[in-house]
Amino acid sequence: MAEMNEKRCLSAAEGYLQLEMPAEALLEIAQLPASVRQGVHSSELELAAHMMQKHWSRGVDVARLLCKIKPTKRAYFLHAAYCMHETGDTLAAKSFLMSGPKSLVKDALFHYNMACYSAVLGDKDEASRYLAPAFELDPKLKITALNDDDLKGVRF
Repeated sequence: MAEMNEKRCLSAAEGYLQLEMPAEALLEIAQLPASVRQGVHSSELELAAHMMQKHWSRGVDVARLLCKIKPTKRAYFLHAAYCMHETGDTLAAKSFLMSGPKSLVKDALFHYNMACYSAVLGDKDEASRYLAPAFELDPKLKITALNDDDLKGVRF
């Protein structure tokens, strides 16, 4: 019976997130036992809800937990660093992203985010160098970069 209730809560949380109702998703997650709440699936849902609500500090905590649980999953490091950046700690974001798995260099968002973090920290040349592989891996990012405030003044 308990397992069925856990599945129902997780399913409901997913549904609420699809409907862009993060507060309701978090209420469903909160009903789960701690052992389930700290698992990968519920933590991913919780991270999505916090990011949707722009609760960046909470997002950092959940994303860091996910990085510990699955240290090879690139997305967790990207999300953790992004949340750090959004809290205003861009230096920590850049450092944390650099500490992620080596496979991040294959990810366009790694290079793009590193460009943003470099630009915000005042190194426009380094930002330009990161953008080249980002655009090579995902040419659509060039359109995103045109309207990204973090990249103002960066040549690409």
